[in-house]
Amino acid sequence: MGAQSVELNVGPADTEPPRHRTSRGRSHPLGARPDGTGVNIAVFSEHATAVQVLLFDRHDSPEPYQIITLDPEGNRTFAVWHVHVDGLRAPAFYGLRVFGPEGPGLRFQPDKVLADPYARGIDRTLWDRGAACRPGDNTALSLRSVVVDESGYDWAGDEPLDLPMEDLVIYEAHVGGFTRSPTSGVAQPGTFAGLVEKIPYLKDLGVTAVELLPVFDFDDSEARTVDGRRLTNYWGYSTAGYFAPHAGYCVEPAAGAHVREFRDMVKALHAAGIEVILDVVFNHTDEGNHLGPLFSFAGLDNPNYYYLDPADPRYYYDYSGCGNTLMANHPIVTKMIVECLEYWVREMHVDGFRFDEAAVLTRGARGEVLDEPPVVWQIELSDTLADTKIIAEAWDAAGAYEVGRYPGYRWADWNGRYRDTMRRFVKGEPGLIGDVATRLTGSADLYQPRGHRPINSVNFVTCHDGFTLADLVSYDGKHNEANGEGNRDGNDDNMSWNCGVEGPTDDPAVLALRLRQSKNLAALLLLSRGVPMMLAGDEAGRTQQGNNNAYCQDNEIGWLDWSLAGTNAELLSFWQRMIAFRAAHPILRQPTYDRPDVTWHGTRLGEPGWDDPDARALACTLSGLAGDADLHVITNMYWGPLDFELPERPGRVWARAVDTSLPAGSDLPEAGAEPVLDAATCTAPGRSVIVLISRPSA
Repeated sequence: MGAQSVELNVGPADTEPPRHRTSRGRSHPLGARPDGTGVNIAVFSEHATAVQVLLFDRHDSPEPYQIITLDPEGNRTFAVWHVHVDGLRAPAFYGLRVFGPEGPGLRFQPDKVLADPYARGIDRTLWDRGAACRPGDNTALSLRSVVVDESGYDWAGDEPLDLPMEDLVIYEAHVGGFTRSPTSGVAQPGTFAGLVEKIPYLKDLGVTAVELLPVFDFDDSEARTVDGRRLTNYWGYSTAGYFAPHAGYCVEPAAGAHVREFRDMVKALHAAGIEVILDVVFNHTDEGNHLGPLFSFAGLDNPNYYYLDPADPRYYYDYSGCGNTLMANHPIVTKMIVECLEYWVREMHVDGFRFDEAAVLTRGARGEVLDEPPVVWQIELSDTLADTKIIAEAWDAAGAYEVGRYPGYRWADWNGRYRDTMRRFVKGEPGLIGDVATRLTGSADLYQPRGHRPINSVNFVTCHDGFTLADLVSYDGKHNEANGEGNRDGNDDNMSWNCGVEGPTDDPAVLALRLRQSKNLAALLLLSRGVPMMLAGDEAGRTQQGNNNAYCQDNEIGWLDWSLAGTNAELLSFWQRMIAFRAAHPILRQPTYDRPDVTWHGTRLGEPGWDDPDARALACTLSGLAGDADLHVITNMYWGPLDFELPERPGRVWARAVDTSLPAGSDLPEAGAEPVLDAATCTAPGRSVIVLISRPSA
């Protein structure tokens, strides 16, 4: 039996014959998929009693031109409602109405037009967020799902790069903020195309992967005003369309252009040898709490998609800190997550994913943390995803913390322990050298007991969430007043030090110390075994004016100021040369723990002082691989100079390859031009990192 073009007491009645004939259609794949004769639409809802598909002439049509009511007998297979719409062609615009009973946890509201979770595009031309929260029909103000024809794109032979994990240097960036400042000088600021224009800069810097803050569709229209400044959902960590690139990062508004422009960016980055890793948010959605807005999952089948409070299922359990939590290990949600990731790899050639608040993905039906969470293992074992990078932010807002013990074999995770230890060490806190040694060599205490490797550790000292590198050495406390939340938001414990003055200063001694501290943190990051990740703009001294939670700042606070590349050319040059230094020395990129290649020292050889509660200095010798030179690393986070004994290398001498206390050019000289030390000791100035390289004696 075919679908009927009839009304169920919601919306305008059809007054003319339907434009499209329909047939039963297929229950899979989910979503709206064009074929040679029309479009098949399939949507999951276990508890629905009726489903309608609304077809719109244009993205800005306030009312549908045809309403297709699905027959519960002919257009439903178990819990999937489906129909084939004959003659429908992409691009096409549609929405869903879903009817169902009242009951605990059910939120069927057929006066709300819903977006298809599998839609390849989301159009917001008429979208009114408030109308999705208030009672009443919102047809004229709803999202439009878009049917997109993804075929015919010329990839020109492009494929995901599959770079070895140990060779990655990850650059975490926000697509909009990367080029939105007028200082960027690009033709298309704030877009995927704008990022493409900056690929030569990324190549010169030496990074091998960009990790992009969320690019799945999100609502950036919600706004409030604080001190005359418009604040929005800038970062994008509230997803509305998991299969749709965010149209706000596109040049062309036309339906389907967003897919092409995202692919163009990926293809261009791959041509430059740079991988694309996406920050993905499967722990919650943009539907908020019980107050809404309601525009997709909640209206489709609320109890199968979200964690509900069993004591009162009108309300949500909030493990994410964002109002709701997706029940990732429910079979239908697991299916959606895995198919989403496979889509972005198969159709968009993405190289990997970083999972926001990934501890949520390990929770079971009652919120308990599972030893063998199905969704985590299905991602791990998917053939389509077998060569992709999968990186967990292995904690959530409800207290789960799984750094070093995240399930699976090849899952890497953001090493929060690394960040905290290195910040405290460079700040000058004593008694940390044992922990510093462990972090420098790949955090074996966290990863080795489970058979993991150094490449399971993504090392970082800054990321989007928190201080930038410049602010880490310029502020003792957060300054989030611009967010309009009374400076209560953001982390209070930043393990930062302002070097003597809070915030901006003209004091040359303070500025010199801040530069040295920035170099120290950069050097330690790139000397550490594991996978280094840096925050976009840190290489040029980008500041957020002390704001450590710029999630809402789509302005100069959150944007990268490209003039800093000239102002802070010394710091930028140091990052470039330090990244190149890491690439030139395989001993710094070892993917396993199986080589006894490190010897530890303090100021005296072989005496690191592990138990010294006042220790602020550590040195180590790294044995080179396959003819590569040995390295000797000296770290002095004491405020005065210290003399370090040097190990003897018969027939060889030590040359100074890195010294964070020296000015540009001398801090990291060209390979082969490193000055030779002619003494048995090396004096390390206070708060400095020095790397010596062995050379044949003359």
